[in-house]
Amino acid sequence: MAAAKLAVAPSSPTKRLRACMPPVAATSTTHVTLRLSSNLQHKPAATTVAVPTAALAPVDGRSDVHAAACSWQEVHGADDWRGLVEPLHPLLRAELVRYGELVAACYRAFDLDPRSKRYLNCKHGKKQILRAVGMADAGYEVTRYIYAAPDVTLPMGISRPCSKSRWIGYVAVASDKEARRLGRRDILVSFRGTVTCSEWLANFMSALAPARFDPADPRPNVRVESGFLSLYTSDNDAGKFTSGSCRNQLLSEISRLIADHKHEDISITLAGHSMGSSLALLLGYDLAELGMNRGGHGGAIIPITVFSFGGPRVGNLEFKHRCDELGVKVLRVANANDPVTKMPGILFNEAARVLGGRYEMPWSKACYAHVGVEVALDFFKAGDVACVHDLEVYINQLLNFPKDAAVATASPAKRGEDEMMSGMLESVFESWRWKIAVIRTGEWLRMLGI
Repeated sequence: MAAAKLAVAPSSPTKRLRACMPPVAATSTTHVTLRLSSNLQHKPAATTVAVPTAALAPVDGRSDVHAAACSWQEVHGADDWRGLVEPLHPLLRAELVRYGELVAACYRAFDLDPRSKRYLNCKHGKKQILRAVGMADAGYEVTRYIYAAPDVTLPMGISRPCSKSRWIGYVAVASDKEARRLGRRDILVSFRGTVTCSEWLANFMSALAPARFDPADPRPNVRVESGFLSLYTSDNDAGKFTSGSCRNQLLSEISRLIADHKHEDISITLAGHSMGSSLALLLGYDLAELGMNRGGHGGAIIPITVFSFGGPRVGNLEFKHRCDELGVKVLRVANANDPVTKMPGILFNEAARVLGGRYEMPWSKACYAHVGVEVALDFFKAGDVACVHDLEVYINQLLNFPKDAAVATASPAKRGEDEMMSGMLESVFESWRWKIAVIRTGEWLRMLGI
């Protein structure tokens, strides 16, 4: 099969998506071969990638040219992104931006007009959504919309019935052309973040609950945040566009797509922002725990990769360890100043389970823990400080990574407004921290029987 020319940034009408590489001279381009295998003809196929030489930094002492030669499996975490994060490899950065834009499509297509018949649902049909948000050549075909609504338990044990299901994301599959370009048939699930009141309430249900996804081996010690679990598993038969839980919708569609493409090389990519990243991680764990990724071409394990943008912690240490055992790869893009990435588990988390680095604390089993590898960003001082959790800003910062974000010059009046907003925002974040700390302290006391 002839080698195919492939730009580092995937094709899309979105100019920002195309700007993954820093500007360099037109003559400073090195053509690098990616080790990709064709999933359609089952023969190795070399894919040549045009990579600006100036954009490449040595990784683990390797030369610049060798540093760029990595397979799609490596970019999707086969080696836990060793040598690709610090510094951030241009191919990995391009992939993060590409999936970030596919998540951003959920927000752009979400109907927030109360007068609309599709209020709090998608404004477009499955065949039109990517074109309608300016991503007609993204290379994916949307196959199903996903809806979810949590059963919310308020303080003092007051239960709020499951609200009407709302559109929360979509399932898509790479087209034939995109599959040839990527070297495999990519099954994508994209989730938006929190919007509705019930979703906000679910975010604050920080008690840990057993996941119990595999009936044959429920693993009661593997526990996840009850609000996220409720959003993922709650059934709703009164939905306008669908019925059943978010989980059942996803497992059914992904199972179908795997069966449809069982003779090809497949990857499963789960991407989400904020609360959506939590759902992506729950889905990745669920698929692996049930063994649904073991039916790949030639009996191979289908890789599961989660790309998380501004995601909170999802489960306890046992959940993290089990995800690692199952081979679920998670890459977390996190702003150091984003409070959402520090919740839940502000008091008891992976950093507080050991005393003095030597003694395991009695509550360590109940500690929240992040899963996977982190790509650390820091843009509190860049632009509008109110956007520390905004997905669009995350994507823009990835495009500038690893450059230091410069603070724009502003008038004294504008600087005064920014300082006031910064103070207000810090006050809000501090309030969140204390509220969550009180919740976690109460849970700890209950756990100890006090």
